[in-house]
Amino acid sequence: MQEHQQQILRAVTAVSKYPIRNFYFVACGGSLAVLMPGQYLIEQETEFPAFAYSSAEFTQRNPKALGPGSVVILCSTSGNTPETVAAAKFAREKGALTIGFSHLVDSPLWQEAEYRIHYSTGDEAEVNEYSNALLYRLLFAILDELQPDPKYKKMIYGILEVYPRNLKQTLEKYKEWAEDLGKAWKREPIIYTMSSGITYPVAYSFAICILMEMQWIHSQALHSGEFFHGPFEITDFDVPMIILKNIENDGRLEARAIAFTQKFSDKITVVDTSEFCYDGIEENLKKYFAPLIAAPVLRLFATELAEQRGHPLSVRRYMWKMKY
Repeated sequence: MQEHQQQILRAVTAVSKYPIRNFYFVACGGSLAVLMPGQYLIEQETEFPAFAYSSAEFTQRNPKALGPGSVVILCSTSGNTPETVAAAKFAREKGALTIGFSHLVDSPLWQEAEYRIHYSTGDEAEVNEYSNALLYRLLFAILDELQPDPKYKKMIYGILEVYPRNLKQTLEKYKEWAEDLGKAWKREPIIYTMSSGITYPVAYSFAICILMEMQWIHSQALHSGEFFHGPFEITDFDVPMIILKNIENDGRLEARAIAFTQKFSDKITVVDTSEFCYDGIEENLKKYFAPLIAAPVLRLFATELAEQRGHPLSVRRYMWKMKY
């Protein structure tokens, strides 16, 4: 933990002395989903423009606003993702300040980024040392330097001290739900996910990284605000959908979609993030904790689904097995 804190401090010190113009969050797949709430956070708490990009799109699009004054935050578990390593190099060549998150120290991303933050992973790691928790610790520390506010220190304290307990209690609460749903949906060939706001990245990651990558189940992450502009036509009695109800604004975008889909489908399951455990968290900060808890809740279901299907989450057809 001390190592992580020192790495965060070095990055925060550099950013606090930097003439910030904008923020970019750049990664691929699940790592991009980890960073996407950072865009939401910066837009909610500051006046700086913030953008989230898939790594290859970032370098291909070559945003004109990228350059001196840009803070580019990148992430790759292995640190070997070619597109993300290339994006870090590209950003530095443009004069941006780069911060790279990687589980592997001395990886190519670690070498390419100007400031580096190591994160832990796996069942034995502390949850507040995971990439998403460390991202929050970094961003709220930056915010507290730029525009001091007691809530930022409360958020950091919450991640370090309160979040692990709340996550454990929430997972206990959803254990039976995950087991029942895994058994009920084990033969489904397609499962949609839906959300909005700060929890949309969780729905996105679950669709592409869990259902498609790890279970070979057809899926698509639907945005609640876009549902009635095309996607709602796929609603039918036998079409399964997980709707992750956003805590912000009482999940009003999801509420409309829930009301509609439950009229026509018998396979709608709602995970209401307002029902998670938020003990010790102030009301105005709960929304930031929602994705930190929602992802492990859906992972419970994924673990049970994999068990029921006899298809371990570690099995791949192509990934890491060939050149692509």
